[in-house]
Amino acid sequence: MENFGRALPAPDCMNMFRIIENKKIAKDVYKMKLEGDTSKITAPGQFVNIKLDGRFLRRPISVCDCEDNTLSLIYKVVGEGTEQMSEMQQGEELDILTGLGNGYDISKSKKPLLIGGGVGVPPLYLLAKKLIADSQKPTVILGFNTKDEVFLEDEFKALGCKTLVTTVDGSCGIKGFVTDAMSSVDYDYFYTCGPMPMFKAIEAAAKTSGQFSFEERMGCGFGACMGCSCKTKNGYKRICKDGPVLEREEIVW
Repeated sequence: MENFGRALPAPDCMNMFRIIENKKIAKDVYKMKLEGDTSKITAPGQFVNIKLDGRFLRRPISVCDCEDNTLSLIYKVVGEGTEQMSEMQQGEELDILTGLGNGYDISKSKKPLLIGGGVGVPPLYLLAKKLIADSQKPTVILGFNTKDEVFLEDEFKALGCKTLVTTVDGSCGIKGFVTDAMSSVDYDYFYTCGPMPMFKAIEAAAKTSGQFSFEERMGCGFGACMGCSCKTKNGYKRICKDGPVLEREEIVW
């Protein structure tokens, strides 16, 4: 890679945040609320990159909510880094790069459908708030494996969203996958975030255009290292800088 072995340039989006709350909300899933400068976060679907003591690479986490000077992140414990995050206490501080990525474009829809799978659900919450503020009425489909993993259902309903939950084992909501709920929804555009198998199923089932927010391993998180580049119909794009949101028509499956 072009920047291999070199010090990466320091971005202007680095800030210190203080933890207000860090609590478990579902199986292996935690919600962290922080206080700090959120002015660089300008669109739903953007993410932050968190520096953890003793870890070489930062951890990219989608923004769940952002208002005034508070930031809410929801993350799943999947390795040593997120395990370290889950053990952090109120009052501790984190070095965070904010406002990374392009975010969702909410100007495309009138009857939006939001589809989230697992830890792909959180960025759709801020998206739903922005769509509602734009006088749109989103329908939300949340996909999980089992009831113990379900989160944010009540929060989406509190916003006024029609909210459908699917679980693979049928222990909550509709039994099956998010695509099993899509056929019952009247929509003219979709927004989604989640794992690649879900994306491919949505690509096969969706009847309209839409936007996919991709999860990708990242080095720097702000476009300098080129480590998260992927091929699109418009050439190679960096998921951290040119994404993570890509439009359906440009994606190479």
